[in-house]
Amino acid sequence: MLLIRAIVRPEKSPVVMKDLFNAGFPAVTKLSVFGRGKQRGLKVGNVTYDELPKDLLIIAIHDRDKDFVIETIIHAARSQPKGQAGDGKIFVTPVVETYTISSGRKEEA
Repeated sequence: MLLIRAIVRPEKSPVVMKDLFNAGFPAVTKLSVFGRGKQRGLKVGNVTYDELPKDLLIIAIHDRDKDFVIETIIHAARSQPKGQAGDGKIFVTPVVETYTISSGRKEEA
C-alpha cells in the first residue's frame, strides 16, 4: 500500500475529491493547512504573505493504483492547462501496516 499526500489550493480540493470519488477512491482525509513552497509566499503591493492557505488530502491506496490516482489529482488540481506556481505538491510514501480500530484487525497491505 501507499499513502498519497496532496497539498492543493483550497478552491481545488472539492474538484479533486469529486474526481477521486468518481474514479472509485472515496476515502480521503482533508486538512486545512498553511505553508509556502518554492515561490516563498505571495507579495501583494507592499504586503508579503509568507504562509498561504492550502488543503492537505491524504489517501491510502494499493500500489497498482498509484499512477492513476496521481494523474487524477494532477488533472483536477491544476489551475491552468499547464499549471502554475502554487498549484501544490504530491508526496508518495509506503505504508508498512494498517489496522482497523473498530475490529482491531491488521489489514493486508
